[in-house]
Amino acid sequence: MKIDPKYLDIPERRKEFPSLARKHMGLPLAFFDGPGGTQVPQSVIDAIVSYYCTCNSNTHGFFVTTNESDRILEETREAAAAFLGATSGKNISFGHNMTTLNFTLSRAIGKALVPGDEILITQLDHEANRGPWLALRDGGIVVREVRLLPGGTLDYEDFREKIGENTRLVAMGFSSNAFGTINDVEKVRGLTHKAGAWLLVDAVHYAPHFPIDVNALGVDFLLCSAYKFYGPHIGLLYSREGLLDSLPAFTLRTQEQQAPYRIETGTLNHAAIAGVKAAIEFIASFGSGGTFREKIVSAMERLGEYEHILGKEIYEGLKRIDGVTIVGTSFDTSRRAPTVSFTMDGFDPIEVCKLLDKRGICAWDGNFYAIRPIEVLGLLEKGGVTRVGVSLYNTGEEIKRLLEAVADISSGALSQACK
Repeated sequence: MKIDPKYLDIPERRKEFPSLARKHMGLPLAFFDGPGGTQVPQSVIDAIVSYYCTCNSNTHGFFVTTNESDRILEETREAAAAFLGATSGKNISFGHNMTTLNFTLSRAIGKALVPGDEILITQLDHEANRGPWLALRDGGIVVREVRLLPGGTLDYEDFREKIGENTRLVAMGFSSNAFGTINDVEKVRGLTHKAGAWLLVDAVHYAPHFPIDVNALGVDFLLCSAYKFYGPHIGLLYSREGLLDSLPAFTLRTQEQQAPYRIETGTLNHAAIAGVKAAIEFIASFGSGGTFREKIVSAMERLGEYEHILGKEIYEGLKRIDGVTIVGTSFDTSRRAPTVSFTMDGFDPIEVCKLLDKRGICAWDGNFYAIRPIEVLGLLEKGGVTRVGVSLYNTGEEIKRLLEAVADISSGALSQACK
């Protein structure tokens, strides 16, 4: 595996992440837990610290530090707009996390619907893009779900059959955080256009790995989380121009009533928002181009290629290990996130992760709040799956360690060594 150093110098860029210097069990920690939240570069840490050191203040006053807070928030909106391909920062709202934002949005949309209106969700989605919509059933809204096929992909024929004249909203994920599946948002957008329905996309697992262009996709809403792409715990909501203003949002009368502020309740985490801007700038530093947006797209394409190579190496390596069963689609296409989930004969996922920890490897077990797809595939009662994911700081050497550790678990060598 060789990546042109003109574009990426991962060994050098790894030095920007303080946490990568940490050791565990005498070994450098290998962070394959990125799907649950990535490590953070020093530039993001510095931006957060700088805010607290220089201008920690609430917004909308008439003195220097409050003006600086206003500026930082608006600059971050513009950076996030560039990251998502939105027209301007006026399309970007902030929240504590994607789940909280989606619950707030669902309540507003629910007030705009009437009993008998339909919302379509999927069996593949994270619960954050299911629970808020299922809760609207209490008000007479009909919530239907699209089937998940055994291979870990959605049934698009079922999609086609279930979107109808009463469908008001389709809520779907861009990429599965459980299996790495990338959904065909473009196809579904065509179906929702015909039905006159809104399309909301959860891009939490997609945004760290691929460029996004909300205008080209034609989505009405899109959500993501900065802590999945090297930033702090802040949720981002893109809303199509004019749409948020039309919704009966739950707000205080003191809240600014126009988009993007309309859906933001209370005082925001200003320091963390400063970190979001730094995270997007960090990503852009891997790219090239004349504009900030061009640099972001270029960076995401380069990083996505690198991550795909590593993800495929994990996938192919795990396939060769006795007793390992991969859950999800293959890496035969680039349309797949670099996340690999698997089960192991004779070991539940908790055991696997505990044994990997003995080798200094961070990996996740369970359902990752994607409880419905794990349930549908009959894996919930078995403890779910073991999940590993690739981020830009992962290396081929770390993958070698991972595969050797999984092979030793399968053979029993690691279990014996840990007794």
